[in-house]
Amino acid sequence: MVFSSLVFMFAYLPITLLAYYLVPRQGRNIFLFIVNLIFYGWGEPKLVLLMVFNIFFNYIGGWLVDKYRADAKKKKLFLILTCVLDIGILAVFKYTGMITETLNMLPFLNIPELQISLPIGISFYTFQTMSYVIDVYRGRLMPERHPGYYALFVSFFPQLVAGPIERSTALLPQLHAQERRMDSSGWLWMVRGFAKKLLLADTAAVFVDSVYASPADASGPAVLLATLLFAGQIYWDFSGYSDIAVGAAALLGVRLSRNFDHPYRADSLRDFWRRWHISLTRWFTDYVYIPLGGSRRGTVRLAVNTMVVFLLSGLWHGAALHFVVWGSVHGALLLLEKALT
Repeated sequence: MVFSSLVFMFAYLPITLLAYYLVPRQGRNIFLFIVNLIFYGWGEPKLVLLMVFNIFFNYIGGWLVDKYRADAKKKKLFLILTCVLDIGILAVFKYTGMITETLNMLPFLNIPELQISLPIGISFYTFQTMSYVIDVYRGRLMPERHPGYYALFVSFFPQLVAGPIERSTALLPQLHAQERRMDSSGWLWMVRGFAKKLLLADTAAVFVDSVYASPADASGPAVLLATLLFAGQIYWDFSGYSDIAVGAAALLGVRLSRNFDHPYRADSLRDFWRRWHISLTRWFTDYVYIPLGGSRRGTVRLAVNTMVVFLLSGLWHGAALHFVVWGSVHGALLLLEKALT
């Protein structure tokens, strides 16, 4: 299910909110978990099995990491095994086609293309569960003892499909709260999100798609306008979904992190990445850039770490070579900017 569907706007969300506050307090989390599964499995129920499997092995992974916290080798082993399984599942579903296409560029290979449908939201909940196990490993939080709360943390529907990528340290305590009250500001967040998505992004897409479908037949001004509108379209679309997520969570008494902060007002590329998809930027900073050494090990290492982060960011955004190029260009430009300032 997607936020912009009529089913979500006029059936799922109103019914969920009404029932949630009518259900006795002690049964609200169980009810919420059920509606999370309905939301995620809508139209393709088998996807729920993959998410449930992810919940299970990451819960066990976090438990094992904590159990052997006094044994550095075993503790690290269970962390690596859990993360490898996370990344492996993500790679199979998201990158098999790209890997096959790349290998087939070699003249002596002809690997049959595999058609594997991409489960919605898999990139988001994979990063979320990985950060949980890593935080347990680092000692930033104790592992969640109750599997139900952990399952609710992973499957929480407002942020499940399009983020933000929430940290367990921020979301789990809220889910444990004895009482969660509706935050009426959520309505404003949702109205703004729907306006961005339906009025701005979808309207711009009509013109952009028509021009990009046949750019050779379009005039120069039309191509320029389409390019400018496309920049607006991807922002309105993604930030619109994020606003709806923040709003829906607020109506359930949960506060999610802000994912966009007027990125096109940025005065530098570095400032732009502090404002665009904030939760992803912070994730790569905390779990990739800093562990690799960040900027503490000299200029060469800083350049390598920056390029690694942006190559991975490109791959995260899309399973195609042009996303790798996109990430490389952004990484190179950011390094150039740092060198000149």
